[in-house]
Amino acid sequence: MTRSPAATAAAPVLDLTLSGGELTAQLVDVPSVSGDERVLADAVEAALRALPHLTVDRDGDAVVARTNLGRAERIVLAGHLDTVPIADNLPSRVDGDLLYGCGTSDMKAGVAVQLRIAATVADPNRDLTFVFYDCEEVEAPRNGLGRLARNHPDWLAADFAVLMEPSNAQVEGGCQGTMRATVSTGGHRAHSARSWLGDNAIHKAAPILQRLADYTPRLVEIDGLEYHEGLNAVRIEGGVAGNVIPDACAVTVNFRFAPDRDQAEAEAHVREVFAGYDVAVTDSAPGALPGLAHPAAAAFIAATATTPQAKFGWTDVARFSALGVPAVNYGPGDPNLAHTREEHCSLSAVTECEKRIRDWLQG
Repeated sequence: MTRSPAATAAAPVLDLTLSGGELTAQLVDVPSVSGDERVLADAVEAALRALPHLTVDRDGDAVVARTNLGRAERIVLAGHLDTVPIADNLPSRVDGDLLYGCGTSDMKAGVAVQLRIAATVADPNRDLTFVFYDCEEVEAPRNGLGRLARNHPDWLAADFAVLMEPSNAQVEGGCQGTMRATVSTGGHRAHSARSWLGDNAIHKAAPILQRLADYTPRLVEIDGLEYHEGLNAVRIEGGVAGNVIPDACAVTVNFRFAPDRDQAEAEAHVREVFAGYDVAVTDSAPGALPGLAHPAAAAFIAATATTPQAKFGWTDVARFSALGVPAVNYGPGDPNLAHTREEHCSLSAVTECEKRIRDWLQG
């Protein structure tokens, strides 16, 4: 297989004595688009292996480092190494307190915090597992954390996990599930000059769109957090040619469901909304309950001095939840800037997150 130049370049030497912001810039300047994380994974592995208080393992382009101090609790700090495709936003640049560049917010600032904690907290009050993984930004079967869960579930065993996804330095509990389905109509093809001889499948999609327009999403409170569901059309396909009455049409809908529903319940709801139509689920992922009642979660919330909020999107906290590990999202980036050309992160937020996590682990 031919690898991109990023994948075949020599790994840079990461300087873990830099400030969190400076280390973020160093990470950002190593391109790591999904599937091409090898150079950055090599650099992360080398930096971690230089720390004598950690044991380091690797699976593909995922790196896992652990303390083994016999503490009463084990905590996971996890983050993905990959980014979406570069959008003319490398190398990084600094403007005042803001660091611009691909992956600054999602989520190399969080990865920098992980590395700084790994380097500077050698005697934590809880055992630590640091997880750096690949292919989070692409289809679920390629996800490196999912691969670790399949191949090495013992590497991820813990009492609590913090996913360093961008959250504006606020704790975001759990995550919503996501499901995509096609709602299809059929008709009869005919020449558009003699349209009365046909049955237009696209026209038949109008009631589907009306049901979506009339849909009232649930607001669900769990552990004091309010999750906002949503059911929306995200794609519509139909038509054969400019002079043909179409005999098929499919509306793709995306259901973002609160974590009190499992995938079977979510599918049943989608089928109920579109009763009378042909519905086919194309992909889905479960949500994750916030787990804020866990003592480690409560301690983390207190240490970060934040008011927890619901996570509306899907994140890999769901994978930890499936493993029986309560997890929250907490990172220095702004999720609204993820994947944008103008993606940036506050340098002071990186410093703040690092300090809060260090205080939690040394208090």
